[in-house]
Amino acid sequence: MKYFLIAGEASGDLHASNLMNELKAADPSAVFCFFGGELMQAAGGLPPVKHYREMAYMGVLPVLLHARTILKNMQLCRDAILGFQPDVVILVDYPGFNLRIAKFVKTKCPTVRVHYYISPKIWAWKKYRIRTIRRYVDRMLCIFPFEREFYAGLNYSVDYVGNPVVDAVEKYREEHQNADNFLKDNKLTSKPILALLAGSRRQEIKDNLSAMLDVAAAFSEYQYVIAGAPGLEPSDYQKYIDGRNVSIVFGQTYALLAHSEIALVTSGTATLETALFRVPQVVCYYFAGGWMVNFIYRHFFQAPYISLVNLIGGREIVKELFGAKFSRRRIFRELTQLVDDAEYRRKMVDGYDEIIATLGRSGASRRAAQLIIADLTETKKHPLSSN
Repeated sequence: MKYFLIAGEASGDLHASNLMNELKAADPSAVFCFFGGELMQAAGGLPPVKHYREMAYMGVLPVLLHARTILKNMQLCRDAILGFQPDVVILVDYPGFNLRIAKFVKTKCPTVRVHYYISPKIWAWKKYRIRTIRRYVDRMLCIFPFEREFYAGLNYSVDYVGNPVVDAVEKYREEHQNADNFLKDNKLTSKPILALLAGSRRQEIKDNLSAMLDVAAAFSEYQYVIAGAPGLEPSDYQKYIDGRNVSIVFGQTYALLAHSEIALVTSGTATLETALFRVPQVVCYYFAGGWMVNFIYRHFFQAPYISLVNLIGGREIVKELFGAKFSRRRIFRELTQLVDDAEYRRKMVDGYDEIIATLGRSGASRRAAQLIIADLTETKKHPLSSN
């Protein structure tokens, strides 16, 4: 069968590539066409129609400034789908772009199935997108347990397949259980490591890294190491380092977390990855606007937390310092408590263990692939049932 996938950022490239590998294992005749990155290229055996680095625009102003490029990418994607004539279009997160493509597919190619792997975060904001999802998405494959109840409340049935981050961490541990040269290969000392995960986009690095470095410098008993994001270069970080004695490692985030004692982490998938490695963390994310951001969040967002750790746990497991709560003083105070208070650290790690149990066993990509293929097989047997 023919599969068209769309991933618009680094995390989507990772999860989509794992899904493609599982689709190939279950369907030896699988043929792929995709928007994505190097990992999807390795899985699919051909380059992407468009690389996600040329698509990832975050925030109102960047989107407006690159509106023409975004429209060109959208048209390129439509043309590629029409030319490829897939059996299914698989959308991976990236809702601003992907929901428009879903509408196009079901309007112009109504017999093509549309599956969404990794739901848009409409449980946090833009709940109205459920109208588009109902009309144009045939199957929603979710990766957070709480999404089942959320969508049920909107009268839309979804499948929870497990979380692919669990798969990725387990795979890392299996591959590195016998050999480990992380410290030696990166010229790191034996001092305990304070990991700095400052985001995956240049704007996030700009907003968060300087404050993280200032706080980390106060903890001289630690060596602090930055996790370089996929798609970024050392030059994207150097302007904020300002001669500090700090290391940067690229493509080794899991190895860094496996060797870290504490971490400063921006919101996003990194908070969950840090939890799966059971590393105590402070979630800190700068937003322009300070107290106004917190006011808007309290009154207009549906989600009670910004970090995946707390959302999955259903309570505050890690401290979230964002908006008006984001300051060097607050980050320093929270990090000091993690360093000095063993009981505080233990409670956080116990909370991690709870969410690890909630997420369930590994195999998300395999289960997603099985559901997609089963749906396509059933649709081919009974084509009228899909209309």
